[in-house]
Amino acid sequence: MHNDIKKALEVLHSGGIILYPTDTIWGIGCDATNEGAVQKIYQLKEREESKSMLVLMENMNFLSRYVEVVPEIALDLIEITEKPMTIIYPGAKNLAKNLIAQDGSIGIRITSEEFTRQLTQRFKKPIVSTSANISGEPSPTFFDEIIPEIKVAVDYVVEYRQDDISPKEPSSIIKLGTAGEIEILRK
Repeated sequence: MHNDIKKALEVLHSGGIILYPTDTIWGIGCDATNEGAVQKIYQLKEREESKSMLVLMENMNFLSRYVEVVPEIALDLIEITEKPMTIIYPGAKNLAKNLIAQDGSIGIRITSEEFTRQLTQRFKKPIVSTSANISGEPSPTFFDEIIPEIKVAVDYVVEYRQDDISPKEPSSIIKLGTAGEIEILRK
């Protein structure tokens, strides 16, 4: 894992994209503050920029760097959740403009999975996480389900957990409003 983190960090720092395991499914990622890198992912996935992507962080203490206001309920939800949870926050900031949704929001998941936690911790910035597929195609659950076009188009393919076939669930998705509204988009 150490060698994978080292190589992934080199790619992230140079504006490249990686294929890596997350706390849910395999993802395509890049520096969430680099518009050029984010654009590469949109092109690879053949995805419209109006469909925003989420980012991973290792610690909720960094939320205020990337979100105007962190509602108290968000911190409570993060602390009590037992499964991966993506929270969509209003008022995104300090991220690539083409990553932020048209309404100014951003989806953020605090990861507890070992590889992504260490990677985001050492990178010291959020990392884009989007499913490792062409937009509209089924999301691959395991590494061997990822199509070859994706594997050859990224700048680095992480070796860690390629043989892992333990079942993974998608994250729950909760959208928070500026006035404290809570909308559950996926349980």
